[in-house]
Amino acid sequence: MTIQSLSCDKLYRTASLHGLPEDCKSTKNLTPLDEIVGQERAQQAVEFAMSIKEKGYNIYAIGRNGLGKRTMVLRYLNRHDPNGNGHTLYDWCYVANFEEPRSPKILKLPAGRGHAFRKDIEKLMTRLVKALPLAFDNEMYYSRSEKLKNQLTQKQESALLTLTKEALERSVSLSVTTTGEYQLVALNGEEPHNEESFAALSEKEQKAFEETINDLERQLRGIVRQLTELEEEFSDKIQKLNTEIANDVVAHFFKVLFVSYKELPEVKAYLKAMQADILDNLDIFLEESEEQVALAYAALDKKMPRRYQINVLVSQPEQKFPIVVEESPNYHSIFGYVENATFKGTVFTDFSLIRAGSLHRANGGVLLMDAVKVLERPYVWDGLKRALRARKLSVSSLEKEVTLSGTISLDPEPIPLNVKIILFGDYQTYQLLQHYDPEFSELFRVTADFEDEMVRTDEAEVQYAQFISSIVNDNGMLHCDRKAIARIIEYSSRQADDQNKLSLHSADIANLLRETNYMAKSSNATMIRANHVDQALLSQEKRVSRLRDHVMQTFVNGTTLIDTQGEVVGQINGLSVISTSSHQFGAPNRITATTAYGNGEVFDIERSVDLGGRIHSKGVMILSAYLASLFGKTRRIPLTTHLTFEQSYGGVDGDSASMAELCAIVSAFSLVPLRQDVAITGSMNQFGEAQPIGGVNEKIEGFYDVCAIKGRTAQQGVIIPQSNVHNLMLRKDIVEAVEKGEFHIWAISHVSEAIEILTRQPAGILTAEGTYPLDSVLGQAQLKLNALRV
Repeated sequence: MTIQSLSCDKLYRTASLHGLPEDCKSTKNLTPLDEIVGQERAQQAVEFAMSIKEKGYNIYAIGRNGLGKRTMVLRYLNRHDPNGNGHTLYDWCYVANFEEPRSPKILKLPAGRGHAFRKDIEKLMTRLVKALPLAFDNEMYYSRSEKLKNQLTQKQESALLTLTKEALERSVSLSVTTTGEYQLVALNGEEPHNEESFAALSEKEQKAFEETINDLERQLRGIVRQLTELEEEFSDKIQKLNTEIANDVVAHFFKVLFVSYKELPEVKAYLKAMQADILDNLDIFLEESEEQVALAYAALDKKMPRRYQINVLVSQPEQKFPIVVEESPNYHSIFGYVENATFKGTVFTDFSLIRAGSLHRANGGVLLMDAVKVLERPYVWDGLKRALRARKLSVSSLEKEVTLSGTISLDPEPIPLNVKIILFGDYQTYQLLQHYDPEFSELFRVTADFEDEMVRTDEAEVQYAQFISSIVNDNGMLHCDRKAIARIIEYSSRQADDQNKLSLHSADIANLLRETNYMAKSSNATMIRANHVDQALLSQEKRVSRLRDHVMQTFVNGTTLIDTQGEVVGQINGLSVISTSSHQFGAPNRITATTAYGNGEVFDIERSVDLGGRIHSKGVMILSAYLASLFGKTRRIPLTTHLTFEQSYGGVDGDSASMAELCAIVSAFSLVPLRQDVAITGSMNQFGEAQPIGGVNEKIEGFYDVCAIKGRTAQQGVIIPQSNVHNLMLRKDIVEAVEKGEFHIWAISHVSEAIEILTRQPAGILTAEGTYPLDSVLGQAQLKLNALRV
């Protein structure tokens, strides 16, 4: 029975766009898709995680780069209100702790009120700085303070006057020196004694003066203590007066604030503490020296107006769900940090220099990060886990975390943390975290697994067309006509390597559209058409195909030996795929098999010289097993076979050449030549059944191009497994060649069919007697093997 080659309609599935209305002529008539197409499973996972507020339901989004993971999540979050359960958002402020300056306090306000509170306090400080000095610069204050001062003076003078009189009565004068010290001196009449006059006195008189002066000094010390108490009493009265006057001013201004924030107990408590602190530190507002004022405003250890500032760490727009994307997740950018300031050579810090991190900004919402970037930065992963476990966010210095230094730093009060973390990463990173970090599964309980492809149906094609429309509209591109939409969908199927699938690698489609838009605009077109898409694809291929052109040149100049016509014993054209980081292409390889008298072994030269990979070695062992089942069921095969890929120097892996290798061995056994105008790809199992392989389109195209180089004939073609037919999305020129009968593609389900195509003879079916017909390929091989067994 002749095996029929595939018809051209099996080689390429065109996009019919049956689901689109006939009057839909371009993407201009399509509603842009507001979600990522084909990711329903991942979207449901995100919805589930966002609806659960309990600890640990964070998300790890798995998928290759370019699948639109971040775009899908952001679109979902922006479209749906995850805060629909009424979770309250807050503004978070750091304020001074008046009792312990090194431990700033956190102040929680309703969303959107943080900046308003800061402005209210700034207005209050501005007014107090002006009002308090004025309150102490008027006649009433001067009169009251002068009265107190006069009372002090009178009491001081009265006490000293009594002692002065007593001293005079006892011939001793009491005076005050220029340095402010009290001095008792013996008098000689009305004048003080000098050294000579005092020495002229009798010993009794001198002793009497000494006793008198000692007695007066004791009294003077008592009076000095009394004067000190009077001064302290005066200071207390002045302080009380100042407090009364300041309290009247401060209370007047604070009264408005207490009314404005009466429903916020925490704010009211802070305002009361601030009011008391201002009254305790009035000298801040009454300072006269400009330099001292500047220093007071700059230095941390001074009591100063900056201690009353409000550091609004996070201000949320009123009840707008916070969504933060952290592009550079280092320790400071996530957890915040404390800045240092310098004033006249002095480095200082305080609560007003605390800066927010992305976790602060995302508090109450969602923080999105790349998993690999998080793991690359030191201390970030441990800090993130610590914050999620404790559900608290502390601003701590990284230097304090990693060194033993005793540098003085702040210890701010931690902020309650309620946030969802979404990490984007690949499957390998996910496996590493699962295996090496036992806490990972507890903290990231939801996995959003993004698909690489989707089933291609009429409905899916419509969705894909809407997806194309959304890219066009979002980027302000020219609109695509109906044929251009169809061509892009066909390209997507080619990317998926399946007629019945569409690739979900949205980055590839977006890049193609950008380049197509450029091509259309360059030709002054008003709309993107199918020929512009083809131009963009050709341009893409040309940029990345240097290696392919180099390989094809080796066929042109004969460096790589290949036959595409005629017949040769033990020689066959296999097909392989060569991949670079951005491109893959197919190229044929000559595979040869030679035999020698032996014990039935298949000697794989590639494996012997360590150029064959493990999968290739497995394929050779499988074909060896099948070969033994064909010819060695009763007696050992008396031939040893040497099998190799000719001119292969870079290593071979994969089992897609196992059918080709078997055909070459059977040809070597039977001495029946194989067609060189036919190439074959496909693996096989131990029963000879053809198994699917990858890169089928590239392999067919590679052989077609080599045939064009070596000379085309109408009999040339490629054999592929039947299970690979649905993967065919071939180039237009190959489809046209098949349609004209100038190229052939055969799909087989068993290696025996390949033998028949390659030899143009029946493969042969085992009879009841355990032999093959003599007019078959296997029969001729058996005949020659039996001759060697005699």
